[in-house]
Amino acid sequence: MHRRRRTAFLLTAALVTAAPLLTACGSDAHPGAAAVVGDDRITVSQLENRVNEVRTAQRAATTGEAQYEQAIAKSGGLTRDTLHGMVLDRVLHRAADDAGVTVTRKEIQEARTGLEQQAGGAKALEVSWLQQYGVPPERLDDNLRVQIEAQKLASALGTDTSQPAFWKALSEASKKLDVDLNPRYGSWDVEKSSRVDAKLPWVRDVTAAAAQKTA
Repeated sequence: MHRRRRTAFLLTAALVTAAPLLTACGSDAHPGAAAVVGDDRITVSQLENRVNEVRTAQRAATTGEAQYEQAIAKSGGLTRDTLHGMVLDRVLHRAADDAGVTVTRKEIQEARTGLEQQAGGAKALEVSWLQQYGVPPERLDDNLRVQIEAQKLASALGTDTSQPAFWKALSEASKKLDVDLNPRYGSWDVEKSSRVDAKLPWVRDVTAAAAQKTA
């Protein structure tokens, strides 16, 4: 998936998140971990829980099995995309922290209020974010924080999220964190700035299969 399509949640012209420029050794040196980002270990169980949050929200927002199956079909790469977002959050936060950038609760609430007005209400916004970006209602504020953080980081760097200076900051942060992705979920190609699937025919994404069966 192209980096901008996945991470640039086009909320408004002012709130656009950026794609990551991550590095990873792609080893399986951390059993039970989907990824290790600095001192933060993202477990497979944590990843499964996040995927199930989306599936549960999709079921609640759809009418009948056919609609639910369509929603699943449209988000077939949900497990890998979810891990991508979980890693991105940490990398972006490290870059923002290095630049002295913080996001307040008030900023998140103001952004959400404005978006709710545009969408036609809180429920409409939640449904829209779920359908378009795979963000369940309970993660909406977290998603907004990431986007505001990206925008403020770009501003602090005197650039915007589409420029090399922004990508460089994320790249430096990812190197400091030494991102280590479980090969089950692919690896990060620094030159292409995107996740790539591991070319290992014997590696199966059992997490995604399990999530679909139990959702």
